[in-house]
Amino acid sequence: QVQLVESGGGSVQTGGSLRLTCAASGDTLSGRCLAWFRQAPGHERERVGKISDYSGKWYADSVKGRFAISRDNAKNTLYLEMNSLKPEDTAMYYCAADRYARTYCYESSLVSPYWGRGTQVTVSS
Repeated sequence: QVQLVESGGGSVQTGGSLRLTCAASGDTLSGRCLAWFRQAPGHERERVGKISDYSGKWYADSVKGRFAISRDNAKNTLYLEMNSLKPEDTAMYYCAADRYARTYCYESSLVSPYWGRGTQVTVSS
């Protein structure tokens, strides 16, 4: 069982930056596909980015070039560096971890992952 706790959210102005952290306990993140999702009020949860154990990365088009996902298996931690923030980035941000250590990210990796409780990001214009 993996417990995930996000931190680093807050309120910033347009163009600002934030770094989100997802700290894991209970089991190792090594070998797992990891991801960041977000959900804004009235919207469905959307995947922002994902990273495999070999650091293969994928980003949603809406954040490409502005957000960077990274991991530190030694610290059992996932990160999301967010730059050039826009009001439409306002959402609750969640980290997720594949329940199985499969090294790569597969379609099934994030269907029913472990979830954190989220951290709020608010970007004002």
